[in-house]
Amino acid sequence: MVDFSRQYLSLREQILAAIARVCDSQTFILGPRVASLEAAAGAACSSLFAVGCASGSDAIWLALAAAGIGNSTSSAPGDAVSDAVLTSPFTFFASTSAILRAGARPVFADIDPRTFNLSACSVAEVLRRQPSIKAILPVHLYGQCADWDAFEALARDHPALQLFEDAAQAFGARWKDRPAGSLGRAAAFSFYPTKNLAAFGEAGLITTSDPALDARARALRNHGMTRHYYHDEVGWNSRLDAIQAAVLEVKLHYLDTWNRQRRDHAARYEQLFRDAGLDALSTAEGIVLPFTDPRATHVFHQYVIRAPRRDALRDYLAGRKIGSEIYYPVPIHLQPAMKDLGYKPGDFPEAERAATEVLALPIYPELRDDEQQTVVEAIRTFYA
Repeated sequence: MVDFSRQYLSLREQILAAIARVCDSQTFILGPRVASLEAAAGAACSSLFAVGCASGSDAIWLALAAAGIGNSTSSAPGDAVSDAVLTSPFTFFASTSAILRAGARPVFADIDPRTFNLSACSVAEVLRRQPSIKAILPVHLYGQCADWDAFEALARDHPALQLFEDAAQAFGARWKDRPAGSLGRAAAFSFYPTKNLAAFGEAGLITTSDPALDARARALRNHGMTRHYYHDEVGWNSRLDAIQAAVLEVKLHYLDTWNRQRRDHAARYEQLFRDAGLDALSTAEGIVLPFTDPRATHVFHQYVIRAPRRDALRDYLAGRKIGSEIYYPVPIHLQPAMKDLGYKPGDFPEAERAATEVLALPIYPELRDDEQQTVVEAIRTFYA
């Protein structure tokens, strides 16, 4: 799916020099290197503040907890859960587990079958039944922003509702002229090694333009301290280490180019599939190619098709040493760990259908044209 060595070899000297500077400084946790990344990332997201943390999962939790969602930082952790956060059932598990970790209750709505993002129409239906929901956490899935116009309209109709972004897969994506990370009250990013902007380990970031939320997030990531060894509330150890920050700041300079290359590869895939006669309007007829909302700038963290006989196709590709992946095979509402939420099969038919059809194909900046041709030719041969 990804050849990390191609990107690393092109940046090897810069990255090793950046790591050496951290080693020479002997400042390994937070410090000036992390502050420098935070400033650069905040500017890239048109956000006043950015807070580095240990992972993308922690970033979601920090964004919610710093905004006062849930009771995870209250003085009475046994208090009954009252806050509900509405999110997508079709995404990585961390979106939901972070809500639970914040001491809130996850609520789901179905997805838009074209973009795979949380459907604002489905959210509106849930809000009619449960008007007390405290926040919405749309996920910018696969690198495309959710329909933020629609979610802002919902927030106008429900003034107490807060909007947050799970932008883990979408650094550099835009909604109209606004970058991901600047749309909601706060946003969460992941820098897991497979991401478009990737660390050499675990790392995450939240962005916000709310100074109070920024200050609280900085305390919460450091055991609730605003002064050394004085703990104002119960936080967590979610500090970003300086080596990861140094690596990320080197890579950030190249991200716009890499994201443009991903879009170019996506356009090439589309042309190759059309030339092969493999595109269709439904999986009953053939594969369905990714849809890009014309209001969005997609960064194609993943290139995801819908495929008939998906599992057999994946086995066929694997037999020819072509990587693919299913993001995600089981919707969150049907995961065993979530059984206590009370959902059942059939509650979110679009999410459940997507889970049986989606297949991610190789896409990364250094992917070669001949490799894309190999992928498409293998898929054409399978269906022939």
